[in-house]
Amino acid sequence: MDLLQGVILSPLKIIQHPKGNVLHALKQSDSNFHTFGEAYFSTIAKGEIKGWKKHRLMTLNLIVPVGAIKFVLFDGRDESSTSNQFSEIILSATDNYCRLTVPPLVWVAFQGVDDQLNLLLNIANIEHNPQEADNRPLEQIVYKW
Repeated sequence: MDLLQGVILSPLKIIQHPKGNVLHALKQSDSNFHTFGEAYFSTIAKGEIKGWKKHRLMTLNLIVPVGAIKFVLFDGRDESSTSNQFSEIILSATDNYCRLTVPPLVWVAFQGVDDQLNLLLNIANIEHNPQEADNRPLEQIVYKW
């Protein structure tokens, strides 16, 4: 899988424990940590799709601790070496426990994969501000789901 310019995939550690596992997400000492703005969870049902959304200032740090979610990224940046390309990845605590860091100006959409709860955590570098994000209907960026 080829990542878009500026997108980072960081494998995360799961510490096994008989009473319940510890799943790492983001540390201040991580090389791609910038600053903390807010953290929020979002759920998505199997087969449902949320997106497209592009932040102009926010860097996303997406982690899936429960279920499985397919992320599709589209590079609409004219000056990027991956302009007009897609990147897709499925994140899951059981099969691919990683943090997906998405820089500003990259379009993001995602789809629930697991039959049960699909939960994502976004640890953003700034607080949510609807004025700094753009949304498009799914059909405006053509991708075969």
